[in-house]
Amino acid sequence: MRDAVIVEAVRTPVGKRNGALSGVHPVELSAQVLSGLTARAGLDPAEVDDVVWGCVGQVGEQTMDIARNAVLAAGWPESVTGVTVDRQCGSSQQSVHFAAAGLVAGHYDVVVAGGVESMSRVPIGSSAQGADPFGERMLQRYEGVVPNQGVGAEMIAQRWGLSRARVDEFSLASHEKAAAAQDAGAFDEQILPVSLPDGGVVDRDEGVRRGGTVEGLAGLKPAFCEDGVITAGNSSQISDGAAALLMTTSEKAAELGLRPVARVHTVALAGDDPVIMLTAPIPATRKVLARSGLSLEQIGAFEVNEAFAPVPMAWLAEIGAEAKLLNPHGGAIALGHPLGGSGARLMTTLAHHMRAAGVQYGLQTMCEGGGQANATILELL
Repeated sequence: MRDAVIVEAVRTPVGKRNGALSGVHPVELSAQVLSGLTARAGLDPAEVDDVVWGCVGQVGEQTMDIARNAVLAAGWPESVTGVTVDRQCGSSQQSVHFAAAGLVAGHYDVVVAGGVESMSRVPIGSSAQGADPFGERMLQRYEGVVPNQGVGAEMIAQRWGLSRARVDEFSLASHEKAAAAQDAGAFDEQILPVSLPDGGVVDRDEGVRRGGTVEGLAGLKPAFCEDGVITAGNSSQISDGAAALLMTTSEKAAELGLRPVARVHTVALAGDDPVIMLTAPIPATRKVLARSGLSLEQIGAFEVNEAFAPVPMAWLAEIGAEAKLLNPHGGAIALGHPLGGSGARLMTTLAHHMRAAGVQYGLQTMCEGGGQANATILELL
């Protein structure tokens, strides 16, 4: 029976808005990741059947099928195709799901899944171009409420009774974990240094803040409503970055002399209320666990995207996982959230952590626009 395995996973450092990576065209950023991925694996790019690439802001520099443009920019053979995916923040996690399905079905033998977002160059929401992306009938269904992620995060905080102090404490812990991971070299193997147009090189995540305090975070103003708890300090950072995973089957990996890191064990999708928007990781996690036949206790690491602190906090309260297993190296609050690249960034971090720590099963999930979520269980090989 065919399976889907990850044989290599790399990511760029995550750059801050208008930071070092803002001078790199998103096609070039993607191309550097693709080239670095196959170089690290020792694989001829001609073996790749397709590149499935997540990107949310498919406008301007990120339009015209950025996946194909990245393949060509990387100097790969013209025979290698590319397709661009948009499932909002989960775009590149969905790319992994599509790639895995193609491998199991026999549509691919070797495939790259990943994604990119240059939020400095293509600001969030740019693809709407000032138009209404919802339409009259959808808005009527939800009594005219236009979905807003920040307001949804406030709704979660209220529903789960999450105080400003608690969400700020969670956010501070994310930075502390990420800083400790940087200092310990936990990101070194997964990060592919990015060459800049001026000849410089970026090899570290830019968003990690050290020495923060709850008192300092408490001084930030709420971002979405006057008496709210959501601030810039407990939200994911606007970022630039890309990540990619080289995937094949166990049989093909042996043929090519590649050593698998992890198998895609089980995947699932879930949809939930698009107004509160950010709660779908909860049913997605329940669904993927039920489908996998694994118990919660068998999962040794969880990556739940920190779009806003209340998202993983509510997930933790509902799922009942051990808090110490959640985002062990920090999350998007500290590392950043380059929308279309985040799913692959989380999975790259998860796969490397599983290998380093000997974790047999890892679970990843993330909230997505429209009240959706992907969930993926990886098995260490």
